[in-house]
Amino acid sequence: MRVVEEILAIYAARGAGAYFGERVSMTEHALQTAYFARQADAPESLVLAALLHDIGHLLAQVPDDIADWTADAQHEAIGARWLAQHFHPGICEPVRLHVAAKRYLCATDARYFAKLSPASVHTLKLQGGPMSAPEVAQFESERYFTEAVRVRRWDDAGKVAGLKTPQLAEYGTLIASGQLAR
Repeated sequence: MRVVEEILAIYAARGAGAYFGERVSMTEHALQTAYFARQADAPESLVLAALLHDIGHLLAQVPDDIADWTADAQHEAIGARWLAQHFHPGICEPVRLHVAAKRYLCATDARYFAKLSPASVHTLKLQGGPMSAPEVAQFESERYFTEAVRVRRWDDAGKVAGLKTPQLAEYGTLIASGQLAR
C-alpha cells in the first residue's frame, strides 16, 4: 500500500476520536496544525511534519480518557520511527522532537506554560515537566530543534472547535511528494 493510502487509512480508522481532552478530533487537530503551518508560510516539509506530528497517537494503544494516563505514551518516538520508514529527517525529526519542544518552551519562555490546555499540562507532567538547564542545552544542539519548536507552537494552536481547514485527502500530493525514494 502506498504511504498516502496508508496514512489516510490510519486516520480513517482512529482519527475521528476525541483528541485526548481537547474539543477537536485527532484528525481535526492534525489538519489545524498543518493549517497554521501553511498560514506561517512554512516549508512543505514542516507542513507535512505538522500534519503528521501526532500519528504516533494513532499507531499506539492508549486510554481514550487522558485522565487514565499514568505514563507518557511516547507517541513522538512511535510516530517518528514509523515516519522514518517513509520520509526524510526534515519531516520525521521535528515529529520526534515536538514533545521535547513543549518541555523546552516551558523552561525558556515564561509565558508559554499559561497557554497550555489542561490536557497538555497533564501530559507535560508525564513527559518530565520543564527541561533542566542541561536538557535545554542538549535540545538546542539537535539539528531540527528550531523546526520542532515551530511545530509545537502550531500544535498548541490546533485545538479550535469548528475551525474550517482543508480536508486530509487534499494533502495527498504533499504526502506523496515528501516520501523517500524507494
